[in-house]
Amino acid sequence: MPSACTSFSIFNFQFSITSTMRSILVIILSVVLFHSSAAQKKKKIAVIAYYAGRPTAVDSFPIEKITHIIFCFSHLRNDSMSIGSARDSAIIENMVKLKSRNPHLKVMLSLGGWGGCQYCSPVFADSLQRKTFAKTAKDLTDYFHTDGIDIDWEYPAVAGFPGHQYMKEDRANFTKLMRDLRSALGPDAEISFAAGGLKRCIDSGFEWKQVMKYADRVNLMSYDLVSGFDTISGHHTPLYSTPEQVASVDDGVKLLRKWGVPANKIAIGAAFYARIFANTKDGNKGLYQPTHFYRGVPWKRFDTTFTAAKGYQKYWDKVAQAPYLYNDSLKYLVTYDDSASIHLKTKYAMQKKLNGIMFWQLADDTYQHGLLDVIDETKKGLPAKNVNAHRRFDR
Repeated sequence: MPSACTSFSIFNFQFSITSTMRSILVIILSVVLFHSSAAQKKKKIAVIAYYAGRPTAVDSFPIEKITHIIFCFSHLRNDSMSIGSARDSAIIENMVKLKSRNPHLKVMLSLGGWGGCQYCSPVFADSLQRKTFAKTAKDLTDYFHTDGIDIDWEYPAVAGFPGHQYMKEDRANFTKLMRDLRSALGPDAEISFAAGGLKRCIDSGFEWKQVMKYADRVNLMSYDLVSGFDTISGHHTPLYSTPEQVASVDDGVKLLRKWGVPANKIAIGAAFYARIFANTKDGNKGLYQPTHFYRGVPWKRFDTTFTAAKGYQKYWDKVAQAPYLYNDSLKYLVTYDDSASIHLKTKYAMQKKLNGIMFWQLADDTYQHGLLDVIDETKKGLPAKNVNAHRRFDR
C-alpha cells in the first residue's frame, strides 16, 4: 500500500512528503521550539540594580544587562515623596535616557534606605497622609517618566536605624501603603519593596499574603546578615546556612515561601561590596569570632585593597557557598560576594524559579568585566569556569 502523502510545488518542482517524513519534521520542530522556549525562560529573570552613584557615571555601565534600575533615594518630606536636589533629578533623568540603549529597562524611584525613613511609621499610620504620599509618588513618576516605586523602609514594626520610630501597627499600615500606591499608580506601574533578610524582619514586618497582592516583587536584602551592630563575625551574604549561622539567602527564601510569598515575586539580594570585621581571633580564620565592624569596601576597589602583599588570604566556605578573606597580621575578616558566589546565586534564582536577583549597588561595580557581567553570563548558561575568570581578584 502506498504511503499517504502531501504534494506541493515550488517554482514548478514537485515535492512529496510522506506521513513518516511529516512526523519527523514535527518532532524536529517541537524540539527546536522547546529549546528556544527554555532559553527564553532562562533569560527572563529580573536583574535589578539599585543605584546611588554620580549622575553621569550610570552611563558607563552595561545597562543592556539589567531589567530594572532603582534610584536611591527619594525622601519623605512631611507626607509627600520628594526628590531632594537638582543632582538627584539629573541622575533620574539620565536613567530614563538609558532606555534608548535598553528599551525594556524599567526605571524606578525608591524611598528610604538605611537612615531614610525616620518618620515613615507615624506618616503611614495616617490614612490621609498615606493617600497624599501615594499621589505625590504618582506625580513624580509622571514628571520623570519613570515606571514605578520601590519602598525601602528599614524596617516596619522592628528596630532599624537607631532612634527611628517603629510600632507593631506598621505591619498592617505597610499593607495599606502598598494598596494606596497601587490605587494611585494603576495596574501597569511596577511596585516593589525591600525587606530585611533576617528572620525577625521577615516574620514581624509584613502581612505577606495581603501585601503581595499589591506588589510586583519583594527585594530580599540577603546581605548585611552580619551587620555593623553585631559583635560576632560571620558571612554577611552567604547563599546557605551553616551550623554556626542560620541567616542566609536560602533561609530567607524559605521563610518567605513559608509565609506564602510566591517564588515568582521574590528577588534575592547580592552584595557588590565587602564588610571588614576587625579584632577577630585567628581561630577559624576569623569566622564566628568576637569582633566589631570596621568598614565597607566596594567591589571596584578589591584588586588594590585586598592583596596578598598586604596580608590577605582568600578562602571558600563550602557549606555557606561564600568567599572570605583573613588577614592574620591585622586580624581582619573580610566577607563579600565574588564572581563564584554571584554565579551560584544567579543559578539559585533560576533553579528556584524566583523573580530574579537584585544587588546593592551598581556604582560599586567595575564598568567592564564586573559582577553584573557574571549575572548576565550565568543567565545565558555559561559555565562557572568561564564566569569566574573575570578579574585578577578571583584568580
